[in-house]
Amino acid sequence: MEYSFGYGKRSVDIDIDEGNVISVLTPNEVALELTGVDEVIRSLRDPIDSAPLRDIVRPGERIAIVTSDITRPLPSYKILPAVLEELSRAGVADEDILIVFGLGSHEGHSEDRKRALVGDAVYDRVRCVDSDPDDCVRMGVTSSGTPVDVFRPVAQADRRICLGNIEFHYFAGYSGGAKAIMPGVSTRDAIQNNHSAMVCPEAAAGRLNGNPVREDIEEAGRISGIDFIVNVVLNEKKEIIRSFCGHPVAAHRAGCAFLDSFYKICLPRKADIVVVSPGGFPKDINMYQAQKALDNARHAVRDGGIIVWLASCSEGLGETHFEEWMTGHAKSADMIEHICRDFVLGGHKAAAIAMVLKKARIFLVSDLEPDFVRSIFLEPFTDAQGAVDAAFTELGSDSGVILMPYGGSTLPECAGE
Repeated sequence: MEYSFGYGKRSVDIDIDEGNVISVLTPNEVALELTGVDEVIRSLRDPIDSAPLRDIVRPGERIAIVTSDITRPLPSYKILPAVLEELSRAGVADEDILIVFGLGSHEGHSEDRKRALVGDAVYDRVRCVDSDPDDCVRMGVTSSGTPVDVFRPVAQADRRICLGNIEFHYFAGYSGGAKAIMPGVSTRDAIQNNHSAMVCPEAAAGRLNGNPVREDIEEAGRISGIDFIVNVVLNEKKEIIRSFCGHPVAAHRAGCAFLDSFYKICLPRKADIVVVSPGGFPKDINMYQAQKALDNARHAVRDGGIIVWLASCSEGLGETHFEEWMTGHAKSADMIEHICRDFVLGGHKAAAIAMVLKKARIFLVSDLEPDFVRSIFLEPFTDAQGAVDAAFTELGSDSGVILMPYGGSTLPECAGE
């Protein structure tokens, strides 16, 4: 039987005996009522553990709305008009509102890109700026020693509203919630201190309680003072299917529970071979972006198994520090030891790949040169079918296979774990 996977700007088909396939991981069926902007409006009118936004803000207050940068799939241009309407109904003037793109450790935006992110009507109405890690205010320190250094206009605002999308995050548990503040509008030092706990076993996708990274993020959110969140869950087409507004923790928790019902997939057992794709362009434009799908796949493969990772990586590795780490160590295990003693953003994703390699071999189907792929501890293939056939040759014709065509979104979970 043929199975299709996104790869770059096209799809590739792989022929696998249906008897070998344990599961094809696609989102669960869930009942949906309103979607898109209508769902955002509904959630604004029915916030979780919070008064409506219009009853929280006051005329004359300075409002900072923190939203995602270009590296995140959040459709800010769909959400912001409804939020601005709520503020307007409360008597807040447009000149008292600032929209901040939370860059974290990412590059800034051109004016054209900022306009595209929020839409013409919002961009022409309200001032929109990138966060600046060199212009931050110390608001406190978490119990884990993370400095709560927040972009000055956000720190000095009277009210802070955080937008985000909720998806599985490979060490913060989930995106969304207070992540708009930490790492969104924080300094590099603060982010590094927070992210350094990623090596803890409890820092895992789909985990909230006991996750040291998530708990530190939420403590930073409490210290900085988040007044209201608007978080959405997207389907595989990046369309809004549910929205959660209100208290920065309670509303986020409700969103995470819904995400679990949609994207967390229970498996009867782990597979000998996992075939995973981030979903094609732009999710596999470089290895830095595609890594998330690989990390989700590690939850589906048995120890000693093989992951066939379909990721075009047409623009290479994608981040300077990530490339330095992937190419600058004698063996993959050295990256794990390195991140434990010297946490470096970018290097953290290289170490995450090394953690997968402790468990399974990785057959990478990409546009990268084979010798280069070998130099970064992965096994190169230019053909998806060839990679799968090679995996069967290595592990046997009776190998069980799990297929993950939406690897960046679906999170496998085995019974009993």
